Amino acid sequence: MFRANDRKNDEIRPINIIRNYIKYAEGSVLMEMGDTRIICTASVEDKVPLFLRGTKRGWVSAEYSMIPRANQVRNIRDSIKGQVNGRSSEIQRLIGRALRAVVDLDELGERTIWIDCDVLQADGGTRTAAITGSFIALYDALNYLKAEGQLVNIPLKDYVGAVSVGIVDGEMLLDLNFEEDSCAQVDLNLVMTEKGEIVEIQGTAEGKPFSPRNLQELIELGESGIKRIIEKEKEILGERC
Repeated sequence: MFRANDRKNDEIRPINIIRNYIKYAEGSVLMEMGDTRIICTASVEDKVPLFLRGTKRGWVSAEYSMIPRANQVRNIRDSIKGQVNGRSSEIQRLIGRALRAVVDLDELGERTIWIDCDVLQADGGTRTAAITGSFIALYDALNYLKAEGQLVNIPLKDYVGAVSVGIVDGEMLLDLNFEEDSCAQVDLNLVMTEKGEIVEIQGTAEGKPFSPRNLQELIELGESGIKRIIEKEKEILGERC
């Protein structure tokens, strides 16, 4: 099938990451994946949630939102509605889980790293792009703590990346944009570490169920994309993790 920019079925969109994008945050990036653009910041707070107080363990938590015209139609801000919508709440929990999977929370100490993901422009794959951008911002925040003498080592156990895969018009596609995602028969988001360990799979079918064989093929396709994403992370960080 024809894809925008003559992209092959197993090809991810171009990735561009600008570090230190926000002046005041301990870690920040502008994450661009195709036409999807997200600002990811990491902020250090010297306290933890109540359930972790006194444990000497840290925490990583995330918030996710879209500016009103990130999409084709203006969205109402959550602050106006008075509550976080269900989709944003689900995505920010996903981002938090993905990052905590590769952070040594004992080494982090009793502090919280807050990740804020603000989508400037959405063209599919915002949750997966947010995970990649947040990982870089998180690294920079941890590196800041090390430079300040508050950490001996950067407490990261592995790289983590995420990508979407799906079945569109009977074909398996990697890294779906909005147009592809909106008409996909199967839509799946995959989060994995560099070791190939799965952090999370979110997969749904529209109209027609898909087989376990299809699932395995989609996971393999997604893994190939995540390997390329992690290669980009290593390029940016200089393989420091």
